Amino acid sequence: MSDVNSPVARLANVVSRWRNEFPYHWDADDLVSRRELLNFTVYTSGALFAATALLTVLGLIERPAALPAQPIVPIDQIVEGKPIYFRYPGPDDEAVLLKLPNRGLVAYSQKCTHLSCAVYYQAVQARLFCPCHEGVFDPVTGDPVAGPPQRPLPRIILQQRGNLIYAVGRQP
Repeated sequence: MSDVNSPVARLANVVSRWRNEFPYHWDADDLVSRRELLNFTVYTSGALFAATALLTVLGLIERPAALPAQPIVPIDQIVEGKPIYFRYPGPDDEAVLLKLPNRGLVAYSQKCTHLSCAVYYQAVQARLFCPCHEGVFDPVTGDPVAGPPQRPLPRIILQQRGNLIYAVGRQP
């Protein structure tokens, strides 16, 4: 009689448990060969790469946007260093107009290019600041100077018509 604690008995017990937990037989191993699995992996990766490349190209294609001219504020109500917040081009798109010392008027989208948080002008530090992740933008150019944002703020094109300042378009 064999001992239940003998190495052979323990090995037989492990093998029988393994067969119950993994009930596939060796002849079922031929259903998918390694070559077929590798081909499937390569073709799937290629398809994902092609889809990503296509989405990148579509994202780079500039769509000419015919944005309506929108009055913002009379020129005599603009104070140097004091921001004027307005909505452009749509009612949900926030923007900021600034009169900078010795630079004139500039306007930017108020949406941070990092995670779309609102950007505010801080006159004391002379900067556009995103409080979400402490992103800082140069108010003259809209370029990021600190924090995680990598892209500049979209600039809003301004035009003076008579006594009014109008937003007439956007630069990416």
